[in-house]
Amino acid sequence: MAKIVLGMAASHGPLLATPPEQWGGRVEADKRNPALVYRDGTFKFDELAKLRAKENLEGQIELPVKQQRYDACQRAMAEMARVFNEVKPDVAVLVGNDQMEVFEDANIPAFLVCFGDRLDNIPFSDEQKKNLPPGIEIAEPNHHGKTAQSYPGHPALGRYLIDNLVKHDFDIAAAARLPQSQSSNISGLPHAYGFVYRRIMQDDFVPAVPFFINTFYPPNQPSVRRCFSLGAALADAIESWDQDLRVAVIGSGGMSHFVVDEELDRSFLDAMKRKDAKALTEIPPYNFRSGTSELKNWIPVAGAMNAIGLPMTVIDYQPLYRSAAGTGSGMAFAYWR
Repeated sequence: MAKIVLGMAASHGPLLATPPEQWGGRVEADKRNPALVYRDGTFKFDELAKLRAKENLEGQIELPVKQQRYDACQRAMAEMARVFNEVKPDVAVLVGNDQMEVFEDANIPAFLVCFGDRLDNIPFSDEQKKNLPPGIEIAEPNHHGKTAQSYPGHPALGRYLIDNLVKHDFDIAAAARLPQSQSSNISGLPHAYGFVYRRIMQDDFVPAVPFFINTFYPPNQPSVRRCFSLGAALADAIESWDQDLRVAVIGSGGMSHFVVDEELDRSFLDAMKRKDAKALTEIPPYNFRSGTSELKNWIPVAGAMNAIGLPMTVIDYQPLYRSAAGTGSGMAFAYWR
């Protein structure tokens, strides 16, 4: 029978591959964003700066502080890669989300499994680079190599998961190959998945099955409770598979962004570490908006690991502030084994 031998979850934002002295490039995007989400509110940049002025975040954006936190994230990602290499599973299930990279707003599945035999990771063309938001191109080594790469899928596991999860009352969309959005700025795997290959597998890849969750876009985002239940069903499906394979389940995304909320991030990590499903699933839904919605990519991993009893190790959590308004990304890295 198949066995889950490793769970992992990691943040994947652009700041992880951007020298701290250049984080201001992303601040330009923050200032253009008319709907910065923070807790139960939505703000323009100046409004957010006024709201958070009492926190005195200027000290958080001094270069030595940013450099220290950036370096800590590099060490954490290196440790993730070390653990993955040490365990070296036979196959991985990659839980992530799309940001209109392969889907379009006319057709966004709540859950999708790609069961193709090949997964392409294709770097931006020169023409595509012209359309990137500020501060994105510099971070692309996190997600794409200099040339196109093809990774092996695992059609047998992909189809098995679809069949089994449907029996668990999950309506799973199925794709033998990834669609291509006509308005997309990429041609291949979304960045959530490219990050896992580049920074965790470090291109010493194993066959994988991409699992998509629509965390970002209304109206069909699965609830936190649904995502946690999915994790338990995923664990049951994998461990009932009659193949002698060692499986990893890896979540990619989060923590709080595009506005840092340390209180939310730390309570979220603490609930997972304590295996407190009640605390996790009762976090108010307004917290799971915009980029912070990617925490839902961690939740199925936690649900699966709770089901099989693997303990969680949090390697590190770092709040990467890039402005005194509190914009930036919370970054966390964890594994279960």
